[in-house]
Amino acid sequence: QVRLVESGGGLVQAGGSLRLSCAASGSIPSINAMNWYRQAPGKERELVATITNGGITNYAASMKGRFTISRDNAENTVYLQMNSLKAEDTAVYYCRFTGAGSVVWGQGTQVTVSS
Repeated sequence: QVRLVESGGGLVQAGGSLRLSCAASGSIPSINAMNWYRQAPGKERELVATITNGGITNYAASMKGRFTISRDNAENTVYLQMNSLKAEDTAVYYCRFTGAGSVVWGQGTQVTVSS
């Protein structure tokens, strides 16, 4: 079973930066994708960014230019670098792994941006 452990969330002032990490362990299919989602209270969960095992990335329009997704395949870890944070970025951020018919969610990490 693939297991995900997230870290890096916290409280930050508007305009600041945070770097989230999601470490995968277990049996990792060679063809896979890792994703970041977020969900604010009372809102639907939304896709933030995606990266494939080959390094192909995609971003939601509102995050493009401020957020960067990357991965270290040797460490099976995906990162989300968040810059120029805004109050509306406040949410629980979830890592998701997909591959070989498996979908695994991380436990979530809280990001709070104060204005």
